[in-house]
Amino acid sequence: MSNTETIPGRTIGQSLGVVTGSTVRAKHIGKDILAGLKNIVGGELKGYTELLQEARAQALQRMVADAAKRGANAVVNVRFATSSVAGGAAELFAYGTAVLLQ
Repeated sequence: MSNTETIPGRTIGQSLGVVTGSTVRAKHIGKDILAGLKNIVGGELKGYTELLQEARAQALQRMVADAAKRGANAVVNVRFATSSVAGGAAELFAYGTAVLLQ
């Protein structure tokens, strides 16, 4: 995977199209209460940091699986997007271009 359009030292032989992976996660009410307290005193919201790390890893894993199904051996131009799905739930979306490197 690369967030650039190419892989240094490698040539893209074929582009196999856009691949995606996503996950929708809901916030935990207990974490919301602790986050509210942290907002008062300041500091990292570790529960949310962990939630986002897990969501990114799962979205990437699903994107890579999509690329593998297409026969790709790399994904370039990887990007992330987020959106609110419902009250307290958000989607983390990973996408990129599946390619065959020579």
